Amino acid sequence: MITIKNVNKGYMLGEEKLPILKDVCFRVEKGEYVAILGPSGSGKTTLMNIIGCMDIMDSGEYYLDGMAIHETAEEDLTDVRNQKIGFIFQNYQLIPTYNVLQNIEMPLLMRGMDHKTAEAQCMETIRLLGLDHRIHHKPNELSGGQKQRVSIARALVGKPAILLADEPTGALDQSSGKEVLKLFQSLNEMGNTIVMITHDLGVAQSAKRIVRIVDGQLYEE
Repeated sequence: MITIKNVNKGYMLGEEKLPILKDVCFRVEKGEYVAILGPSGSGKTTLMNIIGCMDIMDSGEYYLDGMAIHETAEEDLTDVRNQKIGFIFQNYQLIPTYNVLQNIEMPLLMRGMDHKTAEAQCMETIRLLGLDHRIHHKPNELSGGQKQRVSIARALVGKPAILLADEPTGALDQSSGKEVLKLFQSLNEMGNTIVMITHDLGVAQSAKRIVRIVDGQLYEE
């Protein structure tokens, strides 16, 4: 599902280039649940941005669901993000003026799906995540755990190749965090491929496989 070969990425700091990722090689098979574990400054956010097609590498190769991302024009990456990747963010990234249903159907409408078809497809995902009784509620009427379930539903509704989760329990209390991790395990058992970025070993241990990133290099557990 994901193959990354000898990927390098750096950023200019004054007149010098600061290397962030150094010859990173990484594979994720279809149906895996992988945690990328690393402290602040380790390069995990940069790696996540490359996996999520939000940033481009300086050199190397990246294949996502059979597609050569490193050969894809930058202007075409928006479609790749919308169709192949379901994003789950620490701070939910919900639209505050939209209700639950409207937030979840956004990726489908962006694909050009008509509203009626999008709503029908959303309801299947909404029932799966136990949000039936909340579809007309705005984000400010939801708990943190419910907001993250909406975020997960939005990521899941378009049937992406991978779910990419960035510190998904970071804004949650311990109880809600455990519920979200159990949900990830259930989604993985249903066949979803999940890549989770975290600094927390306890959170990473909910995944089936842990890869550590230290100073821009990956190490398998």
